[in-house]
Amino acid sequence: MPKRMAMVFNDEGLYIALKREAVRRGRHAEDIVAEAVRDWLEAKEDEDLHQDLDEAREEWQREGGVEAGKFFTESLCLDNDSSICTYGL
Repeated sequence: MPKRMAMVFNDEGLYIALKREAVRRGRHAEDIVAEAVRDWLEAKEDEDLHQDLDEAREEWQREGGVEAGKFFTESLCLDNDSSICTYGL
C-alpha cells in the first residue's frame, strides 16, 4: 500500500531541477525521488558490506588466516590418502 510523505525543499534550485528532470523524462517527481532514495540505500548497504569485509579480512590477517584451498587440501591429506593429496585441487 502506498505511503504518503510531504517533502520540504529548502533549496529552491534543487526543487526546480527535480521538476524539470521529471518533465524531461516524462515521469513524476515522486518516482525520481523514490529511485534516488533506493539507489542511495543500496549504495549505503554496499558500503557497509565492504566495511564488514575489510574488518573480517584484517582480522583474518591478524589471526594468521590460511587460504581456503590450502586449508582444505591439508585437512583432506591429514584425514586420508585421498588422490587430492597427490594431484592437488
